[in-house]
Amino acid sequence: MLHKTDVAVIGAGPVGLFAIFECGMVGLRCHVIDTLDAIGGQCSALYPDKPIYDIPGFPRISGADLVTQLEAQAKPFLPVYHLGQRVDALQKLDGGGFRLTTSKGEVIEAGAVIIAAGAGAFGPNRPPLADIEAYEGQPGGSGVHYLVRRPDDFRGRKIVIAGGGDSAVDWALALHGIAKQIWFVHRRDQFRAAPDSVAKLRALDGHGLDIVVPYQLAGLQGSNNVLTSVSISSLDGEIRQLPADALLAFFGLKSDLGPISGWGIELDRHHLPVDPATCQTSAPGIFAIGDVATYRGKLKLILTGFAEAASAAHTIYPLLHDGKPLHFEYSTSKGQPGTPKT
Repeated sequence: MLHKTDVAVIGAGPVGLFAIFECGMVGLRCHVIDTLDAIGGQCSALYPDKPIYDIPGFPRISGADLVTQLEAQAKPFLPVYHLGQRVDALQKLDGGGFRLTTSKGEVIEAGAVIIAAGAGAFGPNRPPLADIEAYEGQPGGSGVHYLVRRPDDFRGRKIVIAGGGDSAVDWALALHGIAKQIWFVHRRDQFRAAPDSVAKLRALDGHGLDIVVPYQLAGLQGSNNVLTSVSISSLDGEIRQLPADALLAFFGLKSDLGPISGWGIELDRHHLPVDPATCQTSAPGIFAIGDVATYRGKLKLILTGFAEAASAAHTIYPLLHDGKPLHFEYSTSKGQPGTPKT
């Protein structure tokens, strides 16, 4: 299927979402592509409940709430999201602009491209279990999952949570009282999560949540792609079977620039050098913002990425309007954001 738009944004993390808003404020429409199947990037996948303290105007806001606010801010500009897919190919068109082809065969033609891919495309670190793919992507809260989108999907379920970091511990606490039973599996009796969270986890041990250490995942059992139990193994080889219909595996996300590294854009150790005044890469018409962009004095902060999104949008406007300069207005002068002009 062919889609046409002003700007293709690669990456639906906070900076990518704010780029939709900044483009919309100057009348540019966006299509957004992300490898994860939900918007929000690391904020949604790794620390949805963790507080963030350096967002202007918000003394404290959770990752999930920040994503919700950014989504609402972008919504009036009618972005189109292409989630659960990566951009496999990018081709410069003879008449100007670019053609992007995704891993699901969608084709997007855009006048300019903004890469807001963080440290690259994120994907889960899958535990090395036989036939694990057969249990992934099951509806609701059954099967194998690497992030939680709707906690209520796990209501009344028996869940194995594997991992020892903040994501594993935080979701164990959040799902306690929602799930029927939680087994928390880790290879050692020490955790990498915040001490206060670990203390809360230990206080729940034996009360609808069992901490099972030192064990690691050993196998999955089920039929017709329906998970029925999870095998775990102690360090000395003892095998236990945990009757469960869901496994939440939190072993972090792996990042990789992937196909981006083959698009003819100058690289600097897995980052994209840009002109700090415009955020344009070495390839005209292709911009990079957020953690993937680099230049002298760069600060890797979300608010830096927000400012870069504004710089990119204001540079793209004349590129797509035959050099016509943008008549700059503050948002207070524009009034309530709405659907951009066509």
